[in-house]
This record gives sequence, structure tokens and C-alpha cells, in this order.
Amino acid sequence: MSSGTARGAGPAPPPPGGVLWSMSGDVRALLMLPAALTLQVAHPAVGAGVDEHSVFRTDPWGRGERSLSSLQLWVYGGEEAAEEGCRLRRLHRRIQGTDTRGRPYHALSPANYAWVHATGFPVYRHAARYLIRPLTGEQERALYREWLQVGRVLGIHDRDMPQTIEEFWPYYRGMLADEIERTVVVEELVATGTPVPPPDRGPLLLRLSLRALWPVLLPPLARFRGFLTVGLMPPDAREAIGLEWTDAQERRLRRFCAVVRVVVPVLPERLRYLPRARRARAAHREARRRGGSG
Repeated sequence: MSSGTARGAGPAPPPPGGVLWSMSGDVRALLMLPAALTLQVAHPAVGAGVDEHSVFRTDPWGRGERSLSSLQLWVYGGEEAAEEGCRLRRLHRRIQGTDTRGRPYHALSPANYAWVHATGFPVYRHAARYLIRPLTGEQERALYREWLQVGRVLGIHDRDMPQTIEEFWPYYRGMLADEIERTVVVEELVATGTPVPPPDRGPLLLRLSLRALWPVLLPPLARFRGFLTVGLMPPDAREAIGLEWTDAQERRLRRFCAVVRVVVPVLPERLRYLPRARRARAAHREARRRGGSG
């Protein structure tokens, strides 16, 4: 798999071997995604768009699968990355309405679309401290540079994204102070009693078993999801949204993440990395081997 797109075909994805390349295909990234999604929909316009136009209530498993596939393409898709960015923009062209503050919105307006993208950086940075390891200063800068490249893949202009970490943090703090709120969608994502249908993907026997056990399995799974969503969100974002977090919860989160940090690195590659990331890593190793032997 190539590390970029063909000349003139669109922006290249982040480089193989980078911080984002290593982080976003690791199974631990799955634990980070609910916090990022919740921070996205805490924006009044984004929350309204998801509330009015998304199928997350009626088809949560399908939407989750499609979202994860899309995210993996941004980083590991090679020439498909820019194509996926174009597809997403086409998908969002008709999403518009009135936000929670009575303002007209469009999903592709630069401020709204850029916020959806921007949330990934602070969540990845914060959650990595718990689930992987704290990033060094240089790794943080590299992660931000790579996340900017993802923004370009998504079709966001440089003028609409802070171009350095030094520019990002004032923008981020301003958004938390002036825009972010506890929207209806945020309430649903952190609630433990929200009805969720059993998974409709996977082998038939597994689906039937889950359907039978779902009334028993759903409550603890919902509590665990809500726990990780709030716990892995940056504290300043958590406070801006108005999500409660106690010292006891923080201790439980640290204990859980300590186990994750020990277990995941010793898993075989087929279990540690998501399928597209695994294939991209194998292709990159093969390309390097051929280059080294050439």
C-alpha cells in the first residue's frame, strides 16, 4: 500500500510509521472513540445534525461499523483516503437545519466540519496517557501535524484549521468556553439506560446468543461505555460539557488502563491491530523489505 495518493489525486494520508499510524489502528483506539464522538456532538450544530439526520438510534451497529471503516481509510487507505474524504463531503451536503441555539447550520460549514475533525487530537492525546503511554513533546507535535493531514484528506482547508499546536489550544479553549454544551445527543451517549438493539453483525449463532442474553448484557455494557466515554475525555472538555467525574472513578479508570497497557502489547498482531491497519502494516513492511533488498 502506498503512503499517499497519486499526483494530483488529492491529499495523502499521514505517513506510515508515524504516531497516528501506530495509534489509530491499535485496538485500544476503539476505547477512545466514544469520547471523541461525544465531544463532537457537544457542539450545538453538530449535535443537532446528528440528532436530526443520523441513524445512530435505529442502526447503531451499522453506523459504528461504517464510521470505523471510514476513520481507518483516512489513515491507512492510501489512494482511497482522498476518495473517502470526497465521499463524506458528498454525504454531508444536504445536512442542514437549526441548531440548539436557534442558529441555522450546515454540516459542511467550515466551523462545524473543522470542529468534528479537531476533537480527535485532544482525545487521542489525553487517552494515550492512560491506555498507551504519555506522548513526548515531539510526539504531540507529530500527532498534530498528522492530524492536520487527516483534515486535508477530509477536504478541510488549512485556513480553517489551526496550523500549529500553539494555535490549536487557544482555539480549543475558546470552543469549550463559547460553544460546547450538554446537547440531547450527549445525554444519550453517556446515559446508561438508553435502549440499544442487540448486535446484528457477525455469525448467526453469535447473533442469536447475544439476542437471547441482551437484556442481561446491555446494562453492564452501557455502564462500561459511559464510564470510558467520560473518563477518557480531556478533563477541561468534561467540565465544559458538565459531565461528573469522581476521584473513585478516576482510580478505577487508572486500574483498568494499567491492565490494558500490560495486556495489549503482548497480543499477537491479528488481535492487537484492526484489519485494515494490519494489512497496511504488512504491506509497509514488505515494501521496506523489497526496498532494502533492491
